[in-house]
Amino acid sequence: MPGDLHTHTTFSDGSTPVAKLPFLAKCAGMTHLAVSDHDAIRSVRYAYANPVVEGVHLIPATELTAYDYERGHRVHILCFWPDDCAALEDFSKLMSERRYNAVMQSCRELEELCPQFKTAEALEFARDSGTLYKAHVMRVLWQYGLSDGMYNSVYRSLFGLRPVRGKILHNPKYETVDTVLNLIKTCRGVAVLAHPSVYKSMPLARELIAAGRLDGVEIDHPRNTPEDKEELTRLARENDLIVTGGTDFHGMNSNNPRPMGAFYTADDQIARIEAVARARKR
Repeated sequence: MPGDLHTHTTFSDGSTPVAKLPFLAKCAGMTHLAVSDHDAIRSVRYAYANPVVEGVHLIPATELTAYDYERGHRVHILCFWPDDCAALEDFSKLMSERRYNAVMQSCRELEELCPQFKTAEALEFARDSGTLYKAHVMRVLWQYGLSDGMYNSVYRSLFGLRPVRGKILHNPKYETVDTVLNLIKTCRGVAVLAHPSVYKSMPLARELIAAGRLDGVEIDHPRNTPEDKEELTRLARENDLIVTGGTDFHGMNSNNPRPMGAFYTADDQIARIEAVARARKR
């Protein structure tokens, strides 16, 4: 009953259409799958509308973006089994609009710097998502030999934040961690802090765990460091937290593409997620 509980499709910044993921999960020996597209209610609705595909059980999910303004870092929080509700739909629309406006401004500036780049082609890649992502811009550059891959030196020169700000970087405004956790509570979802190593979120993880704000932590993730995994395992054991894992699958929209199921969540932890979700919906 293992499951890959962290995956992305063309609903956000992945390269693979959502209908293909259950097949990939089945081939990898997964019995469960969470399509967790960024700030996307569409991935939640897809799972509710298609509870079992290719013999794989789909868990409604989305990966919500927040910002730790105290430490100056983005934060990703996986939300499993949220209600398909107005609050989540409003948040999804808000973030879609903010992302579109930010990346569209980047596209306008990139057209001035690079005549070969056309915003219309990025919008073609973005057609399924309904908004623009940096990945869509990089796909255009990469296919014409104008980039050294998706997220390497060219990406950093355009969209990097530190140590040098990228030439065309425009980020959307993100809501606070508290706001996003309250949203998950409103939606009766299960809150799991995603890949704490990626955005240097271990101090925040300790804080949120001590305050009882999280249901779980994502440990089996390709970009978590061994040191953070060790501490997260201890914190999860001491605080009776759910432990999840997933590949953070983006298809070809990744520096290091990983096959579905290379990282996963154990069956007992999937059962815990579902038990918590059921209890909240009574």
